[in-house]
Amino acid sequence: MTQIEREEMEFDVVVVGGGPAGLSAAIRLKQLMPDAGVCLIEKGSEIGAHIVSGAVIEPRTLDELLPNWRDLDAPLRTQVTEERMLFLTETRSFAVPYLDRVMPQMANHGNYIVSLGEVCRWLGEQAEALGVEIYPGFSGAELFIENDHVAGVITGDMGIERNGEHGPNFTPGMILRAKQTILTEGARGSLTGHAMKRFGLRKGVEPQTYGLGVKEVWEIPAEKHRPGLVQHSFGWPLDDHTYGGAWLYHFGENLVSFGFVTGLDYANTYLSPFEEMQRTKLHPAFREHFEGGKRLIYGARALSEGGFQSIPRLTFPGGVLAGDSAGFLNVPKIKGTHTAMKSGMIAAEAVAEALEKDRKEAASMTARVQQSWLWSELRDVRNIRPAFAKWGMKLGALYAGIDSMILRGRAPWTLHHPHADNETLRPASVCTKIDYPKPDGKITFDRVSSVFLSSTNHEENQPVHLKLRNESVWQTVNHDVFDSPESRYCPAGVYEQEQTGENAWQLRINAQNCVHCKTCDIKDPTQNIDWCTPEGGGGPNYPVGM
Repeated sequence: MTQIEREEMEFDVVVVGGGPAGLSAAIRLKQLMPDAGVCLIEKGSEIGAHIVSGAVIEPRTLDELLPNWRDLDAPLRTQVTEERMLFLTETRSFAVPYLDRVMPQMANHGNYIVSLGEVCRWLGEQAEALGVEIYPGFSGAELFIENDHVAGVITGDMGIERNGEHGPNFTPGMILRAKQTILTEGARGSLTGHAMKRFGLRKGVEPQTYGLGVKEVWEIPAEKHRPGLVQHSFGWPLDDHTYGGAWLYHFGENLVSFGFVTGLDYANTYLSPFEEMQRTKLHPAFREHFEGGKRLIYGARALSEGGFQSIPRLTFPGGVLAGDSAGFLNVPKIKGTHTAMKSGMIAAEAVAEALEKDRKEAASMTARVQQSWLWSELRDVRNIRPAFAKWGMKLGALYAGIDSMILRGRAPWTLHHPHADNETLRPASVCTKIDYPKPDGKITFDRVSSVFLSSTNHEENQPVHLKLRNESVWQTVNHDVFDSPESRYCPAGVYEQEQTGENAWQLRINAQNCVHCKTCDIKDPTQNIDWCTPEGGGGPNYPVGM
């Protein structure tokens, strides 16, 4: 194989990923080391392009990172004014009383509902003002390894044709050399996975467990808009053994963010997270918010839900992990932005120390995390997510209340995540099929029209970035045992089974539909789907300012 000649650029630090963690890391680095060369790459076409609007932010970390953020026109404009948690049956809803006492970590007083894409774009502006070099549209394809330590990243090649040959516009990726590399790719990042495998970062920790968040943004009539309303739900439509629930936030100019998270440790192979989200909108507790409105955006992304027990080793020779790459989401709080930002700040502080002392590994990061409020916040809620997996939604909710109100996170025991999410599916022969309602085109919709609203695009002639490692395994396991679960868990309609003869089937992969949620990389029973990094700039292109 011919060695590709690559141009090189050299920096002190390369940050991979332009989300809240990566941008916070870059900003903090320049605050600590104004003369350091800091580069941030983002695979989306612009900062925020891969982040769907609508999130509740706790401003605690922003106060630490940029204390004068209110004077910098930060896009935090809608403060939470009203909140409720609902338990749903098929036709009714029951509000959890005294929410701030029963689940104090869910209280949102002082928090803001934001467009997270807009917040990231604003953070990018702050980073650039400090001298950070930001390169959107560049994916990190490989770790650049020298002498068994990470010495930077190699960006993805551009212009490779579907057959693997170099096209007329072929441009090789660059080597971005760095003394330290900060990986903030989000859940199930490709380079993060390579680092974990090469350096054994998951050795001795529990499996990560994930949720799939499927989200829409709506514009509704002004008379129905209630800026600052936060509503969450659990219970219906999921069964008692499947973790998940919905959220609904009123923010901005007549905008509503609605979404549904399904724990990817679910067992029923016929469950579809996309369809669960759609039918939840028909419930009386939610439907009234959408009637007369217009759907504007659709998207999906996997979330790390393992919490405290699943945090891997955070450092390796030449780099660190931060944000959802490491799994710092606070699941009971239903928030991860403030924890991602804090972990990015800590990563920057550890990396700055390593640079100053000329050390290969920023080993102080682990101690810095353990001495911070981030560690105690995750430790105190460590038992809540696994309680739902162990005892189901009703008993899990009861335990969550006891843990929060009485034990206050100080239980002398720790519950565990016994299985990875790809190990939990039950064979189709013992599962009950779910009769989902057909889309009405007004409140509920199909996948095709939904993906259209994500503005997803991939260069048509590039190699398919989703492949089966072994096609025969798909037939004998995915189809014959589980009845093609990827055709249901994918929220973008990427996977379709096609009959090619008597008792013969094949999997059709519509890779151009992929919204980069990473669910297939997580949930495939035999880990037979290979999610490769596509060309930079591809994937969804969510409106940043909405």
